[in-house]
Amino acid sequence: MRYDFIPTAVFTDPSIGTVGYSEAQAREEFGEVAVYRSAFRPLKHTLSGSTERALVKLVVDTASDRVVGLHIVGQDAGEIVQGFAVAIKAGATKAVFDSTIGIHPTLAEEIVTLRNPVASPASALDI
Repeated sequence: MRYDFIPTAVFTDPSIGTVGYSEAQAREEFGEVAVYRSAFRPLKHTLSGSTERALVKLVVDTASDRVVGLHIVGQDAGEIVQGFAVAIKAGATKAVFDSTIGIHPTLAEEIVTLRNPVASPASALDI
């Protein structure tokens, strides 16, 4: 049993879901990593007038292109992370994520539409 890709969730409002390595842990384990991050207002909240925002962060080992971490703050984050945890544990690459068509309009579609890595020190939003 490997314990590095166990999904976890905190059922608060908004909820938090995470699987895999944090950015700092990934840098320590793999060296160079690419970080993809998006903070946004989900489309369904624009229609309702809600100001709730969401955060999605994807951590990728650049040597292998393997996704090694996913972190979400937003509605249903635990449910979303549970589904992606299977792919991450199975070794899915960023290229696989990029070639996946997202369901629109969902918070989860943001994960497969992240295209540009951000310059990010390990201390910034280290989740």
